[in-house]
Amino acid sequence: MSSMALPRRRQHQVVFVAAGVWNLAWGVRTALRPETFYRTAGLPAPARPEVAACLGMVIALYGVLYLDVARRPEHGGLVAAVGLAGKVLGPAGLALAVGQGRWPARAFLVTAGNDLPWWWPFTRYLRDLSAIGFTPANSPPHRPPTSP
Repeated sequence: MSSMALPRRRQHQVVFVAAGVWNLAWGVRTALRPETFYRTAGLPAPARPEVAACLGMVIALYGVLYLDVARRPEHGGLVAAVGLAGKVLGPAGLALAVGQGRWPARAFLVTAGNDLPWWWPFTRYLRDLSAIGFTPANSPPHRPPTSP
């Protein structure tokens, strides 16, 4: 990666702190009360709520990763690219399910808060990283902080 400064570094940090807090809050709530996901989506209560609870745990873990991107924005491109892919593919799958009549259109309420608002800031972040030479192929490996 280039030694150039990341454009809008502070703005990207704010975005990824917000994304991290949002995902942690949504994920923990869904993990602890999976029926709220179904209620928001306009679906009947699940026979197996543990599936939604597991999804909540994964969403919360993404929150932790987004907080790390905020901490080290020059090194978060791979996490942001995977996160953006999920935020695009999730609504695409939902659109398919709604189009096939398997899910109600009301389910887009879930996507409206969890996915769509992040498309532009994640894309802008990835474009800014690209401007300083980041690509997923040259992403530096994650190294835990060293102790003093």
